[in-house]
Amino acid sequence: MTSANSQSMKPATVAKKLGIYLPATPQEFQDSTITREEFAELQANPPEWLAELRRNGPHPRPVVAQKLNVSISGLARGGVEEALTTAEITALLQAPPQWLVTERATHAAVRAEAQRVKDEAAKKQAKKDRAQA
Repeated sequence: MTSANSQSMKPATVAKKLGIYLPATPQEFQDSTITREEFAELQANPPEWLAELRRNGPHPRPVVAQKLNVSISGLARGGVEEALTTAEITALLQAPPQWLVTERATHAAVRAEAQRVKDEAAKKQAKKDRAQA
């Protein structure tokens, strides 16, 4: 699948960049090395197996965390250690367990604090810029 002078990536790297769960991919994909050109083609024209994985999963933990609006650490604290399907994620969102409610609140608070700190730094920089002008 690769040419001698083309830069290539391992399947795990490509799966991470595509946001898919590597063990759920076809064996041919798992055993191959993917060139940058092949990666671009996968992004531009995803084969049916890739479109199906993106649609229904199973999804890797970073994608699960994003869809549940929690951190990856929050997933671990909630006991979610494996990949989840879209149906399982939907079920969690429709009837959220207590750990999910708690982790979503924690994640929102952390993001709000990060934004506050960023805004404060921007204000200080703007004030400093005005003083130098």
